[in-house]
Amino acid sequence: MNLVRSHILVCTGTGCTSSNSLKIIDAFERELTEQGMEREAQVVKTGCFGLCAMGPIVMIYPEGACYTKVTPDDVPEIVSEHIVKGRIVQRLLHMESDEGGTATSLSDTTFYKHQLRIALRNCGVINPENIDEYIGLDGYAALGKILTEQIPPQKVIDDLKASGLRGRGGAGFSTGMKWQFTHDAVSPDGVKYVCCNADEGDPGAFMDRSVLEGDPHSLIEAMTIAGYAIGAHQGYIYVRAEYPIAVDRLKIAIAQAREYGLLGRDIFGSGFDFDLELRLGAGAFVCGEETALMTSIEGKRGEPRPRPPFPANKGLFQRPTLLNNVETYANIPWIFTHGSEAYAAIGTPKSTGTKVFALGGKITNTGLVEVPMGTTLRTIVEDIGGGCPGGKKFKAAQTGGPSGGCIPASLIDTPIDYESLAAIGSMMGSGGLIVMDEDNCMVDIAKFFMEFIVDESCGKCTPCRIGTRRLLDLLTKITEGDGTLEDLDTIEELCYHLKSSALCGLGQTAPNPVLSTLKHFRDEYVAHVVEKRCPAGVCKNLLRYTVDAEKCKGCTLCAKNCPAGAITGAVRAPHVIDQGKCIKCGVCMDNCRFGAISKG
Repeated sequence: MNLVRSHILVCTGTGCTSSNSLKIIDAFERELTEQGMEREAQVVKTGCFGLCAMGPIVMIYPEGACYTKVTPDDVPEIVSEHIVKGRIVQRLLHMESDEGGTATSLSDTTFYKHQLRIALRNCGVINPENIDEYIGLDGYAALGKILTEQIPPQKVIDDLKASGLRGRGGAGFSTGMKWQFTHDAVSPDGVKYVCCNADEGDPGAFMDRSVLEGDPHSLIEAMTIAGYAIGAHQGYIYVRAEYPIAVDRLKIAIAQAREYGLLGRDIFGSGFDFDLELRLGAGAFVCGEETALMTSIEGKRGEPRPRPPFPANKGLFQRPTLLNNVETYANIPWIFTHGSEAYAAIGTPKSTGTKVFALGGKITNTGLVEVPMGTTLRTIVEDIGGGCPGGKKFKAAQTGGPSGGCIPASLIDTPIDYESLAAIGSMMGSGGLIVMDEDNCMVDIAKFFMEFIVDESCGKCTPCRIGTRRLLDLLTKITEGDGTLEDLDTIEELCYHLKSSALCGLGQTAPNPVLSTLKHFRDEYVAHVVEKRCPAGVCKNLLRYTVDAEKCKGCTLCAKNCPAGAITGAVRAPHVIDQGKCIKCGVCMDNCRFGAISKG
């Protein structure tokens, strides 16, 4: 083994890869050779560091220097200055710290100091394509202990119950109880299955993808432990085909685990057999629902089944089946390595551990964060996320994807846990957290998510197939300026019918964005309906561009660029917009140098 004095870690998650991180790796390897440092430094591909807004990210150890927004052109300077001369390149360092100065390590930043990484513990730390690096950080130690010490399956399940871990896929059901139900279920031929839901489909969500790309062996180890606990010998990972990097790394990890005897027959000489297969999803959002996912694995059209029977009793191929999502499984090895008591001590009494969020929307630090349960929304948005860019005011945050609710600024101090979110009409969901500022129209937001739900509904049940379409029609009517107050009552009534009668979770939770915006932002709905005005200036049919005569200098730029010929006025005299001709394109406002044109 060649010992080196510097390790150059380069993020190769989807975000940084799309920003040419692979070219950066090539540049490092080429430059190290040219400068005679190939035996002194090693380039390591890693998963996501989390600070996606600043990618591509390069970390160099042992100094812990964090370089952000690196380009291939920066590499020669990094090698010659940092690797050869030992001088950190200040201009490329991530510029953030509590004192407002330069931070050389991510752990020094406000982005990281509120986080606790358990599910993401190895992401950005190890090469996900090297099983030895995973083993070097206690990988497969939990599985090894359970199998070599022959810990009874019931003891494994009891320890998991004691941890308090709840499903991170959205519903928040006790993971230990789900394992217990599947363990207790009787199969006609003794066959049971373990499945993983890696079909992450929420808009703006990339939590599970990042775990798969940065730490695939944690999933393999957890599913093997689950197989042992419930008495299953075969597992399936249902992953989106749109995640090519994740799929490739899962294939590599499964092959490595088999080669090391950590999958397959007689694992750790214990007599326990377990193996895994991948199944690629075609991108249907409904296949995130457990019964639809299993139907898809069976090779059929992905549609939900009525429950009961529940999958724990009759799931995949009509056999007892355990299903958890990627993040849930990612916690399992840590729990059995550090102890259920240690995990239960994190978070709140009813919502233990941590939660991963994909932080997106109108936020400065777009990225991936993991915080203890009970952390307030304010901490996530203002401290970790850096607030809304451009000095804009925070207006709302939506948790739980299309199935979640919108949390207004007045509730920004709400703790993020299952009970607190449910109490205000939202939900944890899988972990998407979309931030909105003062420029967002909440009626338009509700319409956006309803459009998504309508497109993704499988159409099997009438409430979802017809109800979501009717809701979308009513929301569209309001954003186009044709709504009435009676429409608001109809929307609310329809939402409650849909929640109580849809077949699966997709339809049952579809009204959440609508109901939450109606509750917390009803004044915006009323403005659309009564005043025929969009307060945020988003809904095109309700926009009205006007010229402030005192500010207008009569430069004629707005008139010259108006594609509809809607603006008139003499040179050096105030101009006027003909509302009948105006097509509300906003070109006039974009071209005005004096801020004389406004919309509202």
